[in-house]
Amino acid sequence: MTRGRKAPPLALTQGDPAGIGPEIALKAWLDLRDKADAPFFVLGDPAHFERTARAIGFAVPVVQTSAEDAERVFAEALPIVPLKTPVIGTPGQPSSADAAATIEAIERAVEMIAAGSASAVVTNPIAKDVLYAAGFRHPGHTEFLGALALRHFMREARAVMMLWSPELAVVPATIHIPLANVPAKLTRELLIETGLIVAKDMVQLFGIPSPRLAFCGLNPHAGESGSIGREEIDIIAPALKRLRREGVDVSGPFPADTMFHAAARERYDAVIAMYHDQALVPIKTIAFDSAVNVTLGLPFVRTSPDHGTAFDIAGQGKANPASLIAALHLAARLAGATPAR
Repeated sequence: MTRGRKAPPLALTQGDPAGIGPEIALKAWLDLRDKADAPFFVLGDPAHFERTARAIGFAVPVVQTSAEDAERVFAEALPIVPLKTPVIGTPGQPSSADAAATIEAIERAVEMIAAGSASAVVTNPIAKDVLYAAGFRHPGHTEFLGALALRHFMREARAVMMLWSPELAVVPATIHIPLANVPAKLTRELLIETGLIVAKDMVQLFGIPSPRLAFCGLNPHAGESGSIGREEIDIIAPALKRLRREGVDVSGPFPADTMFHAAARERYDAVIAMYHDQALVPIKTIAFDSAVNVTLGLPFVRTSPDHGTAFDIAGQGKANPASLIAALHLAARLAGATPAR
């Protein structure tokens, strides 16, 4: 996206229609309709969004439109680009029958970015087990988007998940794998590649000239000089040495329990954690309602709210749209549509 040019609207996927995605999309539109900084359209079933609005008592007009006309109608109604597949979307009752529509929304969003009719994709939460039951073969959103990058941009992409907030940015080096498998998957090559991708995109997307990356250890006390494990000595430290040779400002490995208090956060721009919960527990503690999932390493911008489908409260009007609103703002900023907030 060329800076200074007016960007197309954002493409927001419906997510699992039985979850809170439709509700928070309606609430996000109510918050943003009078603002010009993050206009979006939804890829979804217009009838389902109308049913959702009625069920939670929100007077949100819904209009079926094209991506090209979405921004024109945004101030007056929530623009929906219809999917080919209608959805059931019973709140709190996920169905594999809706998996095709959920997947279609993601595929079409990336296709629209490639065609220039959307500036970035913002994805509402999905339930992977629902998609698996319908034959979905990717570990999650992040890996699926990497495959779509190859399909639509002819580029191999190693997608990297970052959780970002104004207070903290974290990257799990390994993501959706059993904890017992982490040591075997944690290689020097993985950490080097992850560090290079994070450093590059923090420069190109976030505008940080020389990003400082701090690495967690894997073991308690970062292995305590090998007495509680050797991964820090044999894997992490050599990876950091190579990253330094590549010109990346890295530090660590540090004990994870010392890295996330306020004073420690002043010493880095992002943390590379060794596994999923090592990264997500601190950021969800510090910034649960404002954190955003950002996928690095792609040839397009993708953000997402930092929470799941919340089937237990779907359809009750209780869902908080704050993380989705933050994801929309950040997507617009990273795609060049608005300046940093």
